[in-house]
Amino acid sequence: MKSGVSKRPEEADSQPEFGPWLPQASILIVDDEPGMRNFLVRTLEPYCKRIEQAADTVEASALLDTHHYDVVILDNIMPGKSGVEWLGEQRRIGFFADAILMTAYADLETAIQALRAGAVDFILKPFRSNQLLNAVARCLDRVTLLRENQLLRHQLQATSDHLLLRDKLIGHSRQIGEIRETISRVAPLPTSVLITGESGTGKEVAARSLHDLSDRADKPFVPVNCAAIPGDMIEAELFGHLKGAFTGAGSSRDGLFMHAHGGTLFLDEIGELPMALQSKLLRAIEDRKIRPVGSEREVPVDLRFVFATNANLEQAVEEGRFRADLYYRVNVLQLEMPPLRERGDDIRELASLFMQKLSVQLGMPPVPFTDEVVSGLLAYEWPGNVRELRNTIERTLILGRFPAEFHSTQSLLLPGGETLQDMEKRHILMVLEEAGGNRAEAARRLGISRKTIDRKLMDWNG
Repeated sequence: MKSGVSKRPEEADSQPEFGPWLPQASILIVDDEPGMRNFLVRTLEPYCKRIEQAADTVEASALLDTHHYDVVILDNIMPGKSGVEWLGEQRRIGFFADAILMTAYADLETAIQALRAGAVDFILKPFRSNQLLNAVARCLDRVTLLRENQLLRHQLQATSDHLLLRDKLIGHSRQIGEIRETISRVAPLPTSVLITGESGTGKEVAARSLHDLSDRADKPFVPVNCAAIPGDMIEAELFGHLKGAFTGAGSSRDGLFMHAHGGTLFLDEIGELPMALQSKLLRAIEDRKIRPVGSEREVPVDLRFVFATNANLEQAVEEGRFRADLYYRVNVLQLEMPPLRERGDDIRELASLFMQKLSVQLGMPPVPFTDEVVSGLLAYEWPGNVRELRNTIERTLILGRFPAEFHSTQSLLLPGGETLQDMEKRHILMVLEEAGGNRAEAARRLGISRKTIDRKLMDWNG
């Protein structure tokens, strides 16, 4: 076997007819003739990221067990086993690359056998370099388009959030500044990251920022909401399946792990994974290999894992609902997203951004922010966090006015002239005193985070 990774020469950049995917391609050549293998390597190597070669089907099978290839170029007539026979055998045990069959015989029977075995194209010997490059480019275009379409359908089905929530981290609060700094430090590293925080705090936004600042930014970012996929379907959705693996599996299909190959896989609501799948996920993380449903072969994958949860995974481990070994594997570096109520003037900035963007989307005039409205927005606790703020702004645009609780400072006054802020301060200080000054215990009794108490005490003492 001979392998190599080479950069394209400058003249290769002037060949746009071969498409944008060739420079990223990983290709396996299977041919028993050294001269043909050398010709194929010389033709493809200047244009492709990785080229490997095998002299027979036994060597090729071993390579498929250890590496993922985008395209396999296969000779049909070889000693022992024909290319068509080997390809059909590999499809049955788990083979997810596109295959191009080389043959010297242009008869209809060979073409039919090649298609039945799973070849997506075949070229006749002798052929020119451009014919080979165009055949590979067609395969890459096909598989890229197929994966992009499947990923788009998954994203549309898996989330109802508007793209506006996934643009970038907005705000200038200390908490968001610390999140940005941590992301910039960890993004270039291959380290897995666990993002925690309440629902709607922007965990996917942080995950996308990690991806965009990494060396995988030009590869796919695949978000998966583990709680949104039915339990009986999640293994096939994540790992893929072979044709006939279960009722309704009319054809083989790549899973979301393969869609994320080379990029980032974001597993949201990781705490909702069924126990049976947690062990398989652990093995995939450790070995960087997956076994599609119905496959006898493990498929190598190259990706970065980012996880997220709004649940207490430590408690889930204690209660036996989450594997301890998986928890320690995903919790290499934890990033805690702050709730919106702790982000101060970020609320005003986010509200203004949503008003500007959504007014254009809905074709409605912006509703002005009065001082009374701003005070109401800042005083509200926002249990639904950024998502609730966005929905509030959309509802405001549709109705043409802010909801009553944000519209007048009179709604913030209690009998006797005490404001909600005064009542909140009095109540928190009372509970803190009852807890003997223990802020963690006071936070537990109040049902808020320790950081919330720290911030409010700092504000009141400041």
